[in-house]
Amino acid sequence: MNSSMVRIILGHILKIEAGFLLLPCLVALIYGEKVGLIYLAVAAGSLIAGIIMSIAPAEDKTLFLKEGCVATALSWILMSIVGSLPFYISREIPRFVDACFETVSGFTTTGSSILSDIEGLTHASLFWRSATHWIGGMGVLVFLLSIVSLSGGSTINLMKAESPGPSVGKLVPKIKSTARNLYIIYAVITIIEMIMLMVGGCPAFDAITLAFGTAGTGGFAIKGDSVAGYSSYVQWVVTVFMILFGINFNAYYLILIKHIKEVFKIEEIKYYLLVILASTLIIFINIKDMFGSWTDAIRHSAFQVASIITTTGFATVDFDTWNTTCKMIIILLMFIGACAGSTGGGIKVSRFVIMGKTILKEINSFIHPKSIKKIIYDGKPAEHSMIRSVNVYMATYVLIMAASLILVSFNGEDLITTATSVITCMNNIGPGFAKLGPTCNFSFLSTFTKIVLMFDMLAGRLELFPLIILFHPKLLRDLAGGKRRQDI
Repeated sequence: MNSSMVRIILGHILKIEAGFLLLPCLVALIYGEKVGLIYLAVAAGSLIAGIIMSIAPAEDKTLFLKEGCVATALSWILMSIVGSLPFYISREIPRFVDACFETVSGFTTTGSSILSDIEGLTHASLFWRSATHWIGGMGVLVFLLSIVSLSGGSTINLMKAESPGPSVGKLVPKIKSTARNLYIIYAVITIIEMIMLMVGGCPAFDAITLAFGTAGTGGFAIKGDSVAGYSSYVQWVVTVFMILFGINFNAYYLILIKHIKEVFKIEEIKYYLLVILASTLIIFINIKDMFGSWTDAIRHSAFQVASIITTTGFATVDFDTWNTTCKMIIILLMFIGACAGSTGGGIKVSRFVIMGKTILKEINSFIHPKSIKKIIYDGKPAEHSMIRSVNVYMATYVLIMAASLILVSFNGEDLITTATSVITCMNNIGPGFAKLGPTCNFSFLSTFTKIVLMFDMLAGRLELFPLIILFHPKLLRDLAGGKRRQDI
């Protein structure tokens, strides 16, 4: 295990987080809030620790996949702990576990909250809370790769370990250029949304925080009623951009370089949009009589479908009051999730497409035992490694969810609350049903349950394996001893 490179990466992460922590300091200065001094102190501590950790060079700068996974998992845990300190020190969230829960939920773009009085937070903390979504949406290691040159090669393993989806590739030959292109696209679309929200009369602070929550598909809002209190225009803008941020960012790069025909070859996007359209139609049919006009019903249907499938978690209505059919559609969308390579969570549409084609292939083999038929994905044969990774992911996903459900059941809540708490956290959704509906929060859960759900949020955001690998006994021994091995 190349522990020196892991240490250096963690040091860079702390320095980057220190830079981001200066933003709420600026907000506090604008609004005249003393809490800005706390953010400044935490930023300074993070910067000093980061410099100390990254100043000593590593003899071997090669990164294998296991180093990438360990660095990724530790980075997300470390930045969540540091990011929670301002909440805890300022006593805006008086319990450390709650502060960590809120911050982990922010960075993983889950949006589950323990706060009962969101509007009671200072502007600086509201801003930082929403900013964690934007930082975590594209990934802090992707940001690191876009601004820092890590020599030694194999940096693709960092991006593979952090980026959501069954496969990650280079947009251009150099990883640094790929990461930079992704973040430029991410930032530009975010700014466009901010402008469109402000054009519709949304206050600047609200527009910025809403755009952060939408871009990261996170769902933290600065109002107790989420997005319900905003105008129809604002809700439609947020709906459209939630869908856009749920699309594979490779598609936007292809559009930029004018390879538009290749975008239409991406099967996942077609199925993603089809699921959104079909789900919106079904829910609209079921709720059209609940609202004053059909346009309102369409707006709420489209908004909630976009919010759930992209795992954003914003709400315009209390969908927990909808009928069983609507609730079942919403639960299915929680599992499906957005596209691979987007900022959305969930299992991902691409995995369901590959699983569906694998099932059809197996059925065909029973009918035609001697036939040899390959699985075609995006117009070319799917590699065996991709199919295998999807199968292994799904098996691991089921096992972790089953274990989490059992552990959370010790909290003694009803079946719906228990089940949706795990589903919503592991798929990085935000709200659930029953006691965890859109108008509720997670504050009443026990400390143990919150720790389990924090693990689920991190596991879901990091695609399970980086977090699981972190607890491998041999790897922990290698990490502690600084040994260099090719295999775990």
